[in-house]
Amino acid sequence: MAPMNIAVVGAGIAGLTAVLALRDRGHTVTLYEAADAWADIGAGITLSPNAMRALDAVGVGEAVYETGVEPVEQHVSHWQDGRVLLEVDRSKTFDTYKAHYVYIHRADLHQILVAAAEQRGVTIVLGKRVTDIDCEGEGARLLFADGSDAQADLVIGADGLKSRVRQMFDPVAPHFTGHIAFRALAPASPAIQHLVDQPGMHIGPGKMVVRYPLRKGALLNLVFFARQDGWTEDGWSIPASPEELTALYGDWCEDIQSMIGAIQHGTLFKWAINAHSPLPNWNIADKVTLIGDAAHAMTPFLGQGAATGVEDAVMLARVLDDAASTGEALQRYQAARHERTSFIQAESNANADRLQGQESEMYGLGNLRNEETLGLFHYDCTTEPV
Repeated sequence: MAPMNIAVVGAGIAGLTAVLALRDRGHTVTLYEAADAWADIGAGITLSPNAMRALDAVGVGEAVYETGVEPVEQHVSHWQDGRVLLEVDRSKTFDTYKAHYVYIHRADLHQILVAAAEQRGVTIVLGKRVTDIDCEGEGARLLFADGSDAQADLVIGADGLKSRVRQMFDPVAPHFTGHIAFRALAPASPAIQHLVDQPGMHIGPGKMVVRYPLRKGALLNLVFFARQDGWTEDGWSIPASPEELTALYGDWCEDIQSMIGAIQHGTLFKWAINAHSPLPNWNIADKVTLIGDAAHAMTPFLGQGAATGVEDAVMLARVLDDAASTGEALQRYQAARHERTSFIQAESNANADRLQGQESEMYGLGNLRNEETLGLFHYDCTTEPV
């Protein structure tokens, strides 16, 4: 297809990957972000080999690898006595998958993507909140909260869990999954150095704690997951207190207490884990489509949320290369992505039950189903048929 004028709504990881992939293919790309300024928010993110292939494809993989941390081994440990239930060897990840496995601070990844977009001439417009998209007539017209508008041949909704673009497909709000999470950062210190050096998780009935190093081991990223009914608070950055963690994890092993005690003041936040059910269709009028959380927001229990978003971005850009029309491209994109993302959504929900079962000591025995045994790491968005 000839180069197009494309609007991407949402400057998160999926949206930024999309503008890079599209710009590299000669399209004119404008990125609209509702926030007025970039913010150093969030904490750690895991980029498995399938995600790194997408980032390699848009030219930022090396920078991400150099900035992040690649684990050699991961442990899954028992909540009560800390004994290791499962050892996962990551030392041969690149040899096996020809791509790295990386832990990185979300803000560092975002900064790398923004810098690459600016260097390639992508127009980035902050403070532009989309209120509607008019698909009547030629192209699509984006309407913004400030009263302005803009035209595009194609609009890509990459505006996350609470996507305004998704509401055009389905007005249903994301649903609470029954899980809450607390995220925190702990500076490396002698008291927790063994936990910085050995990433992994502790699992127990109805709860789990994930840890891994960031910024070359200077920080330990912590995420505490628990099941809770009746959650009503909304937001990604609701301040929390160590006392809340102690109330939930007070009977967990000594390592958990050490991590709670090491949390840096002002870095502990909590949020409800919300998600969407799979949409049957990602195409409106051959002018609007979705990627990332806007299309398939999922629980984090397979670590594939960001990965599926960057896969979407590269696959959509690829199919626009050789399709006869935008409609054909969007149909092929959806056909290539819908089954995989719906499967990962379902398996992520199921993995929460496996990790937080009543008999933790049985984890890893029998047929293990996780992101690696399910074959998710082998997926290559640069060569997969589309």
